[in-house]
Amino acid sequence: MWICPKCGREFKRTNQGHYCGKAPETVIDYIDSQPIETRTHLTEMMTILQNSVPGVNERILWSMPYYEKEGKSISFSACKNHISFYVGVEAIEKFALELKEVVTKKNAIYFPYDRELPAKLIENITKWCLS
Repeated sequence: MWICPKCGREFKRTNQGHYCGKAPETVIDYIDSQPIETRTHLTEMMTILQNSVPGVNERILWSMPYYEKEGKSISFSACKNHISFYVGVEAIEKFALELKEVVTKKNAIYFPYDRELPAKLIENITKWCLS
């Protein structure tokens, strides 16, 4: 067992990644808790996801922004150098040609903070995932 020296939580793995402190209650709370240099990208990501699919439900799940509609879901999280956009393996395969310029892993797309977000691509992926 490993105990986080900051929050005191116990984990099976040493140095387990996790969120220390009180979990945010809203997506705005989540964004406000992130480093100031990331907030413009995070706010833009939130806006794209809110506006891409009518009737999408937004909430915090696993201490990160989570969007769902009719049993389908996507989410994102702030990382040190990028936004991780969790869309699933099928979406990454479907949009593989458009994603050549960014890093993808298993079920996530990494959008670096030092580049503009590809808003139309994010919108198209969101529509595909949630419609």
